[in-house]
Amino acid sequence: MAEKQRVSYQSAPKSPRFNGSKDEISRSSPGDYTSDGVKDNDIFSLPSADWQWLGGLTILGAAVRLFKIYQPSSVVFDEVHFGGFASKYIKGRFFMDVHPPLAKLLITLAGWLGGFNGDFDFKDIGKDYVEPKVPYVSMRLLPAICGVLTIPIMFLTLKAAGTRTTTAALGSGLLIFENGFLTQSRLILLDSPLVVFTAFTALAWTSFTNQHEQGPKKAFQPEWWFWLVLTGLGLGATASVKWVGLFTIAWVGSLTVLQLWVLLGATRTVTPRIWFKHLFARIFCLIVIPITFYMAMFAIHFVCLVNPGDGDGFMSSEFQATLNSKGMQDVPVDVALGSRVTLRHWNTQGGYLHSHSHMYPTGSKQQQITLYPHKDENNFWLLENQTQPEGLDGPVQGPRAWDEIDPVWIKDGDIVRLYHVTTDRRLHSHDQRPPVTEADWQNEVSAYGYEGFEGDANDLFRIEIVKKMSDGAEAKQRVRTIQTKFKLVHIMTGCSLFSHKVKLPDWGYEQQEVTCARQGTLPNSIWYVEQNQHPKLGETAEKVNYKNPGFFGKFWELQKVMWKTNAGLVESHAWDSRPPSWPVLRRGINFWGKDNRQIYLVGNPLIWWSSTAAVALYIVFKGLAVLRWQRSCGDYSVVDFKRFDYEIGMSVLGWFFHYAPFFLMARQLFLHHYFPALYFAIITLCQIYDFITARLDIGLRDKPAIGQAGAALFLGLSVIVFTLYAPLAYGNPWTQDACRKVKLFDTWDWDCNTFHKSLADYSTTSPVFSAPSSAAPQIDNQQPVGDAANQQQEGAVTPQPASADVPGNFLSREEKIEYRDDKGNLLNEEQVAALQGKVSFSTKYETRTRLVDAQGNEIGVQGPDDDAKGSKAEGEGGVAPPHPDVEGRNPETAGQPEGSASERPPTVEVGADVGKERSVEAVNEKSPRPASEAQEATKGK
Repeated sequence: MAEKQRVSYQSAPKSPRFNGSKDEISRSSPGDYTSDGVKDNDIFSLPSADWQWLGGLTILGAAVRLFKIYQPSSVVFDEVHFGGFASKYIKGRFFMDVHPPLAKLLITLAGWLGGFNGDFDFKDIGKDYVEPKVPYVSMRLLPAICGVLTIPIMFLTLKAAGTRTTTAALGSGLLIFENGFLTQSRLILLDSPLVVFTAFTALAWTSFTNQHEQGPKKAFQPEWWFWLVLTGLGLGATASVKWVGLFTIAWVGSLTVLQLWVLLGATRTVTPRIWFKHLFARIFCLIVIPITFYMAMFAIHFVCLVNPGDGDGFMSSEFQATLNSKGMQDVPVDVALGSRVTLRHWNTQGGYLHSHSHMYPTGSKQQQITLYPHKDENNFWLLENQTQPEGLDGPVQGPRAWDEIDPVWIKDGDIVRLYHVTTDRRLHSHDQRPPVTEADWQNEVSAYGYEGFEGDANDLFRIEIVKKMSDGAEAKQRVRTIQTKFKLVHIMTGCSLFSHKVKLPDWGYEQQEVTCARQGTLPNSIWYVEQNQHPKLGETAEKVNYKNPGFFGKFWELQKVMWKTNAGLVESHAWDSRPPSWPVLRRGINFWGKDNRQIYLVGNPLIWWSSTAAVALYIVFKGLAVLRWQRSCGDYSVVDFKRFDYEIGMSVLGWFFHYAPFFLMARQLFLHHYFPALYFAIITLCQIYDFITARLDIGLRDKPAIGQAGAALFLGLSVIVFTLYAPLAYGNPWTQDACRKVKLFDTWDWDCNTFHKSLADYSTTSPVFSAPSSAAPQIDNQQPVGDAANQQQEGAVTPQPASADVPGNFLSREEKIEYRDDKGNLLNEEQVAALQGKVSFSTKYETRTRLVDAQGNEIGVQGPDDDAKGSKAEGEGGVAPPHPDVEGRNPETAGQPEGSASERPPTVEVGADVGKERSVEAVNEKSPRPASEAQEATKGK
């Protein structure tokens, strides 16, 4: 019966729409998983003519991608970040980025091979490459080469999908002349490596799928394994560039599940043993290999970044201790009265409880308390009891009173004072709103007093050990270095010492704010002791240190920090856009502008809209096909119908997985996030064209000249459109009239007035692609208005540091409050009053500078952010999306390398701040002298 059934099936009549010979095309049989109508599209067996086409297209693509790659010779858009990361890799300085390291490592390798030594910081858009001799061309070559490689990969992918050579050449040509892909691949950015690895994965998976669909005869053969392993490597590489690679994994994973489901039903040729063999092969190749590759990239990342850097403040103390000079010697574990300690914030990794000789410009105007991520003498505090110890002649005075007595351990519930070692002031809080976070439930925290001042009740804090977070039974009873996690509760107000991810303005050197919160979340109120020194704790004292997290601990922690930071990038950006606008190319990104030229990321409208239309056409087709299937119309009995549905559906599914997830994201998004989806949309366009002109029986299949002419016509139109917008990709000369003619929408917001009116105007000046000066114009012979305006009152508290970019003297300072909505629109008093009680207002501090000449006339200057964001007057375009950064260094320690500050606390001596404190009192005679009994230190506050 089985033989009769087989013969009967083989002699079945062909569908009238089916095309091909028995030797070329596979056909399924009952219980078999061979797909109908599948050819062996082995790309290694292509005819020589195809390889000639591939080589010619690759050369053409290289010429288009590499044309004038040296321009502009200054930092463009996100080169600020990714070029800067290359500098940090070469210097070995740890940084934190939301993207995995593969592409950044490749860019660094390209720069290193070109002679880059890491000294250039890529700090600002428009910063010149030429004068410091930065090998930026070699660094740009890496993304450019990736962009070139996508062209032959597209050709081979379409051939592996079974299209004609004409269609494969069309797909490669569309990639060559797609303006958006061109712009991204000419700069030090990550999207070109992302697209090439996504394309490589699509090629490998398409080739594997072709092997799989040919049935049991191809299963587990060398070629089958080859493409499956390459798919796994491609997935690992894609995910190692950006987490967008997870969408590629989802695409391959969903199709893998479909394959396994079909195998489960192939009962005649797939036994349970064979099915599990298929399952485990895919688990190893599509899960184990990508994860191993991904983790290997982070292993290289950790090997390269061994020194402290800007990003270590994001990591835990255990992680930071693995970096050079961040590690510390074993320290005494028990904390006693008189111990000199550093207190570290547990939740935000913001750093150490810190103070310095600078005052708050508002509020109490007392000494600042901040969270500071670097080791520094200003991080050390001496723990005092609320009363002085008794000696033979009465109480022993001074903060060193505990140095000569046996250690008294600090226990849960003890009340202590924290004496700042270097400025002779104590940690202090009072019922005064903080300078930045003006919430009613938060109080200001300051340092107050001077050497010899006994302090008052507002200096008292109670130790409350958080037992569930402390490590070990003893650490739950008394304070132990590193092991004990505790809160510092202010005795007078009941608030807890608190810090959160809020940076102080320039006057606080962008360090993290510290307040005293009555309703603060527990994690942000948790502290622990890191450094601990006491004269009575000798070498025999029990010691402790951080646990080494090892590679897996560091790897997992970094993944969590990347995820949290990525999700936190929700602030609006000048050039962001949302997913609904991407398929229709509603808006681009202004990358750069200078010398009447501009680089603006925008796609080729013809290619963009045609590919979107192709995706929409398939969606309509699928909807109708489902309806007809429900009505039992029998469409799926036609082989070409099934092949159209599955082959194009696989590409549209790739487009969907690389596009739809962005709708779920609240973070900043940009047009370039659509590029992987656009790649699949172009594949879809080409496949539909191939089916219409070469595979479906609609009268064109036997007339290849029509299909070739149509492809040539469409590609020719694409080239024309490409040339119209090419000046925006290359930064070439353009005219205002030519610009306005092709600016189809107002949302394409490049400025045509940037360009000259005639190309002849460009020949009169030699363009210099370098950064414009951000310095304010010099004012000659500026006359002071008066001594009172030009001189600081002697003895005043430390003022807000003036900007180094503004020459001359400040004639006056003005403060005013503006209310704006979430879009930046200025609100008047009536609008503010109407919103009171309905919305919450957040406070932002901003410094603006006006320069006037001797006659009082205002002189226009470049704003403080114009160097980074670009001056519209100069045509400086582009704002790099912000990447997370940690607090800035103090001016006192800015020039010191990490770890150069003393690990041991300085001795407690009379400091220079005594004179400063007394001078403050002399200026403000009405301020009462602190007296502990009457608590006069906080009167009137």
